[in-house]
Amino acid sequence: MGLQAELELRYSLRLTQPPLQRFANFHWRDYRQLPAVAKVDKPIILENLTLLERPLFYFAGHYVTFLGLIAFAALFAAGIIIARILQSDVIRRIFSRFKLDNNFIAIVTTILSLAALVFFTVSAVNAAGVPLYWNAPLPGISLSLLQIFLLIGLLIAVFWLSSRTKRFLFTRFLVKSGLDRALQHAIAQIVGYAVLIIGIVIVLDNAGVHLGALTVFAGALGVGVGFGLRSIVSDLISGLVLLAERPIAIGDRIEVEGIGHAVIAGQVQQIRARSTVIRTNDDIMIIVPNTNFIHSPVTNWHYGSPRVRFRLPVGVAYGSDVNKVRDSLIAAAREHEATLDDPEPNAYLEKFGDSTIDFELIVWSEKMSYKPRRFKSELNFLIEKHLREAGIEIPNPQRDLHIRDGVIKVQNVSDQEKAKQHEQ
Repeated sequence: MGLQAELELRYSLRLTQPPLQRFANFHWRDYRQLPAVAKVDKPIILENLTLLERPLFYFAGHYVTFLGLIAFAALFAAGIIIARILQSDVIRRIFSRFKLDNNFIAIVTTILSLAALVFFTVSAVNAAGVPLYWNAPLPGISLSLLQIFLLIGLLIAVFWLSSRTKRFLFTRFLVKSGLDRALQHAIAQIVGYAVLIIGIVIVLDNAGVHLGALTVFAGALGVGVGFGLRSIVSDLISGLVLLAERPIAIGDRIEVEGIGHAVIAGQVQQIRARSTVIRTNDDIMIIVPNTNFIHSPVTNWHYGSPRVRFRLPVGVAYGSDVNKVRDSLIAAAREHEATLDDPEPNAYLEKFGDSTIDFELIVWSEKMSYKPRRFKSELNFLIEKHLREAGIEIPNPQRDLHIRDGVIKVQNVSDQEKAKQHEQ
């Protein structure tokens, strides 16, 4: 039996059924054969179809029916709804229970939502009567849709494995090694990047992507670096330099130049591949590109040793006992619990100013190096208390006026107002 006779028999048998039963027994593959029937002069087949089964237009070598459009709309709408659900906060909270990074969760949910949208879109096109086979190679490439989805899933697994490896090394394995915390972070980052690169190479090789063909991509990447990706690659290389040389470490208090030559001061929270996160005294997280730490001067208050020296200028009135002033300043410094005994605090007479005798108090501390402003404020309160108890005056700025010739007439403001009223 030929194709035309088979289709005529199939449709003639189904036309004897009630419309609802005919709709329930509908097979999508029947519509894929409609072009072969339509090209033959057999109008009875098309005329005897119901409104839902009647072809509406011709697309990509296949007829699309009203029923196919309904199925397409339903599946496509389902894909959009599922994609929106995958992007919702509920799904992200479920992923967060596995203690994954927020950026990684955002990437995974985005890829899953796009995969769901593509899956339901392809299914919708199939339902409309235009065949798109999952295992058929796509035009221009040797991979099918199913292989592409599998490749995306494996790449997500590689990124997840890299993230978990870094977290495991930094929070569990290297903690027991006794190494410096900054060195632990650097080792975890380097091992994580190695796992990521090796995993991507293995996945691409098993997917049939010849690594030798990547030389063309590398050449294109070099051109892209020369034009638009130079700053990004520079940040990545700077991040590797920071991890290798460790001029800054997590927990260090630093000062670095930011946008517009503004100084950013705070505590290092994270050192990433492209940027470093700094927490300021206002509890604000600032993301600084890694190139700033390579090309700009950086003040690290904890590089080598967390011990920091603080200088506090103090001015007292002329006529004060300078030895008594020095003892009072040292006593004020020792009263603070964060002051180190070795090196011990000391006070120096710096100079004789216009209105004051200027001293400088030198104090060493480790605990308050994270809060220098607070430490100086507390020391100033103690200095004022000790000087007041010792009867030492902290004078206001003053000026002496010397008149060579003539006399300056001094008159109260009230007298001037009375004179003006008398003239009126």
